[in-house]
Amino acid sequence: MIERYARPEMLALWAPAARYEAWLDVELNACLAMEALGQVPTGTADGIRGRVRLDPARILEIENTTKHDVIAFLTQVEETAGEDARWLHLGLTSSDVLDTSFAVLLVRALDLIVEALDRTRAALRARAFEHKRTPVMGRSHGMHAEPTTFGLVLATFYDELGRGRERLLAARGRIAVGKISGAVGTFANVEPEVERRVCAALGLTPEGVSSQIVHRDRHAEYFNALALVGTTLERFAVQVRHWQRSEVGEAEEPFTAGQKGSSAMPHKRNPILAENLTGLARLLRGYAQTAMENVALWHERDISHSSVERIIGPDATTLLHFMLERTTHLVRHLVVYPERMAAHMGQTGGVIFSQRLLLDLARAGVQRQTAYVWVQRNAMRSFAEGADFATLVQADPDISTHLPAEVIRRAFDLEWHLRHVDTIFARVFGETEDARPSEG
Repeated sequence: MIERYARPEMLALWAPAARYEAWLDVELNACLAMEALGQVPTGTADGIRGRVRLDPARILEIENTTKHDVIAFLTQVEETAGEDARWLHLGLTSSDVLDTSFAVLLVRALDLIVEALDRTRAALRARAFEHKRTPVMGRSHGMHAEPTTFGLVLATFYDELGRGRERLLAARGRIAVGKISGAVGTFANVEPEVERRVCAALGLTPEGVSSQIVHRDRHAEYFNALALVGTTLERFAVQVRHWQRSEVGEAEEPFTAGQKGSSAMPHKRNPILAENLTGLARLLRGYAQTAMENVALWHERDISHSSVERIIGPDATTLLHFMLERTTHLVRHLVVYPERMAAHMGQTGGVIFSQRLLLDLARAGVQRQTAYVWVQRNAMRSFAEGADFATLVQADPDISTHLPAEVIRRAFDLEWHLRHVDTIFARVFGETEDARPSEG
């Protein structure tokens, strides 16, 4: 992944040196297990660890000749670790090392992602409480529907990311699987106890029945879980892009000192962070698709998945980690304009309260479809003439015959729509106090 869309800790995790270190951990833990079983001289693994000096450049140089990365790695280990290195890789196949170490790295990457996700949710929670009772126009099909609060809107993303977190943790359990079972998974030249010990040392579970590989449905689930979290972040980004439109202006990205919005138009303040998140989410979905296509390999294995995973493993995890950090920044510094929200609520002359009038008429004995026609005709007239909806309703003899003026007046009460906000917050956040909790 290019550094533009990466954080240092994730770049370090997927650097060649870290990858080779993970390979070495698998090999040395297998060696230790064989020592415990009396198959390798005691102290061999510790001796190799003390002498080996991994050199990514040298490994690549060797690979240019061998055309095989694991053999190049083992060759370079032998060059620096000496004669004892002959005890490495006994009975193992390349996928034992590659798949097991890949699982270790995917787990570590996911742990960084979950930590970042928790920061994003904390930011959303803080802003949701801040705007718990800030009225905003709820929209369906992009049109004014009924009132809600900006805090409730933010709470939907907090809650959705909670489900995303659960999916990530489920995928973590599914991907934390290794195999040290040899060429086609039959343990012909390595004992099952070696696999058990290696996996235990690395925090993994042995694959139930491996072939030459860990089966790729596990990886497909993992990358789909990443993509789903990315899609939630995209949903938030799309909302920000709408709020920031010139015609809306209800909220916008921070615009810092010295920032430029356009090379041609000095007045521009563009939602570049949100648009970036939208684009990166598309990449994550593409990676998830390729992970699905990796599942159906030939027989016990082929390597059509290998080139894919060399890209999507680092890229997908790095991208989502970056997206979460960017979203956290965007949430924390989102500029909110409650006065614009209030102005928009009055923009349509009160027609947003039409449903309560409809229900009051039904309760008063009017057939629902008849009541619908009465309310709708006044709403359409309000749109056409720019007239106040409440005034039109009060003057409509069909409606006023069935509804007293006080009932009509109450139908236009904004607080009626917000009276269950505390209940919803209690469901989402587990508390009812009107507090503004910290993000910590």
